[in-house]
Amino acid sequence: MKIKVGIIGGAGYTAGELIRILLNHPHAEIGFVQSTSNAGNAVASVHDDLLGETSLVFTESFSLDAVQVIFLCMGHGKSKEFLQKVPVPAGVKVIDLSTDFRMKSREHAFVYGLPELNREEIRKADFIANPGCFATGIQLALLPLAAAGLLKAEVHVQAITGSTGAGQQPTATSHFSWRSNNLSAYKIFEHQHEGEILQSLKQLQPGFDAGFNFIPIRGNHTRGIFVSAYTDFDGTLAEARQRYAAFYRDHPFVVLTDKNPGLKQVVNTNKALLYLEKHGSKLVMVSCTDNLLKGASGQAVQNMNLMFGLEETTGLHLKPVAF
Repeated sequence: MKIKVGIIGGAGYTAGELIRILLNHPHAEIGFVQSTSNAGNAVASVHDDLLGETSLVFTESFSLDAVQVIFLCMGHGKSKEFLQKVPVPAGVKVIDLSTDFRMKSREHAFVYGLPELNREEIRKADFIANPGCFATGIQLALLPLAAAGLLKAEVHVQAITGSTGAGQQPTATSHFSWRSNNLSAYKIFEHQHEGEILQSLKQLQPGFDAGFNFIPIRGNHTRGIFVSAYTDFDGTLAEARQRYAAFYRDHPFVVLTDKNPGLKQVVNTNKALLYLEKHGSKLVMVSCTDNLLKGASGQAVQNMNLMFGLEETTGLHLKPVAF
């Protein structure tokens, strides 16, 4: 079985990671990689980690009739524009990596693509809204509590992201001379991922209204998201660990650890490491993910696998970067 894949918006970081995964996926074949700005250029001339790996060339023209699934890797707002202009043939599945369809609406049929929350719905879906990178790490830290109705007090979250989370286009706060040896908070209590996080928590615990406080931080590293969160929890640490273990028992990419983790353990993998501590009445949750993989392209391929009836982990046995 070979799944023919098309990629729309192929020049950015997430598209580069997606291409790298799909080139090594045993059941996927890339039919085209579209990029208006790079049409005619070799894919490896932009994603130079793929030198010697592929002879693919960016194209501006494409046929959706020739593929079974398309990944939309464009900037936020562009996916909605694309789907308004380009008819998607019946039977062609869509996985969108932007924020355009993450919030549930009667106006679209997209399923929120967090497998640890919606795996069975993803299996049956034709349209997937891939979760945001911050949102993935934060939700994985909180979902077991929400599933048990145990989010009874305010939730406090601080999360640090690498510079690749800002995309490939240089900005005032993403270029090396500003980012190196530097930290800064931004969009405090009003980050765009907050809506999808609350949507998921309320999916499992509809009455949650105790408050959600999120401080995003720009880190001085290139990739990886480190989440630290805490909230009130009446049980013991052992009870919390048992609850988390039970919730993620059948989810292969979430790994519970009893050792406080670091980002290098997850960079270049589709894993999420979760670690718990109990301090007085507070349960502390630490979550580590790679923002370009479990936070974007790896999770998108995980969703593709589910949609096409493949083993969830197919093509995603990636190795962490050496220390």
